[in-house]
Amino acid sequence: MRRGKGLVCAFSRPTLRPSPGKVSLLGGTGANMAARWWLWCVSATVAVALLLIYGVPSASAQRKKEMVLSEKVSQLMEWTNKRPVIRMNGDKFRRLVKAPPRNYSVIVMFTALQLHRQCVVCKQADEEFQILANSWRYSSAFTNRIFFAMVDFDEGSDVFQMLNMNSAPTFINFPAKGKPKRGDTYELQVRGFSAEQIARWIADRTDVNIRVIRPPNYAGPLMLGLLLAIIGGLVYLRRSNMEFLFNKTGWAFAALCFVLAMTSGQMWNHIRGPPYAHKNPHTGHVNYIHGSSQAQFVAETHIVLLFNGGVTLGMVLLCEAATSDMDIGKRKIMCVAGIGLVVLFFSWMLSIFRSKYHGYPYSFLMS
Repeated sequence: MRRGKGLVCAFSRPTLRPSPGKVSLLGGTGANMAARWWLWCVSATVAVALLLIYGVPSASAQRKKEMVLSEKVSQLMEWTNKRPVIRMNGDKFRRLVKAPPRNYSVIVMFTALQLHRQCVVCKQADEEFQILANSWRYSSAFTNRIFFAMVDFDEGSDVFQMLNMNSAPTFINFPAKGKPKRGDTYELQVRGFSAEQIARWIADRTDVNIRVIRPPNYAGPLMLGLLLAIIGGLVYLRRSNMEFLFNKTGWAFAALCFVLAMTSGQMWNHIRGPPYAHKNPHTGHVNYIHGSSQAQFVAETHIVLLFNGGVTLGMVLLCEAATSDMDIGKRKIMCVAGIGLVVLFFSWMLSIFRSKYHGYPYSFLMS
């Protein structure tokens, strides 16, 4: 269609020009879109650079870390070959146990072995710890996954202060990764310090099973041989009269001694290896009775043995007073003595029971 001199095509579209001051739905004007695109590119570049610098370790840093770890393991292996339990001071402890990198566990015994410390339990625990470390060192399964170390208070008091530790001996497992947890501190008062018990605890914490091999002890066979020689000599001297072998009193006394030894807990001591007593490092007070029903001291078993023996002696006196043919005066004395022994020692026994089983409602005289 012609309109004047101009020609307008019916199918042509008019050119759309954005009005000044209006923003397009696709992100704004061309200048704004270019600025935003440039800012996004710069931010992404900076983020990738920071990730490469700080997030991903470089090859040289990784090699340096592996070299430090290799040097630490080589040093520990060299010392272990000379002495299964490595003696450490503050510097060695911080460098080889506390500082990363580390792919091995370290079982550390914190102790006080100097004579002026007068720690009898420390010496006993050290003997068991040495047996355990030697068993691992000469085992066919020996690897560099676990090492044994010792920090003496007089050689590393700064380590004791760093760990807020004020008692010895104490066993702590420093795992290959992370910091020690609550279970990594050995419960000495509950389990005792025998090498077998520590080996079970290590197996729980590190999955390393150590078969404890104790050095041969000839004292037991020698004592047994001496006892058999004495018995054989007595039998030979009394070969013409063997009636003593049928003495009921002798066999009853031997059986009674065995029963008292077993009921007092001597077998538990042999299996668990508890300390003889516990000395409070702050007050210096010595405890001979363990406060828990799940543990005991060696001195406690001796006390219980004495109390059981006193009760048994009292009962024997009462039985003799009732069945013997002595005069009435002596039988009365034996009866009074028997009752006194039973009452006294049974009362003491019950007091020990109450101190270990808190909340026990019954008491007897001095309980």
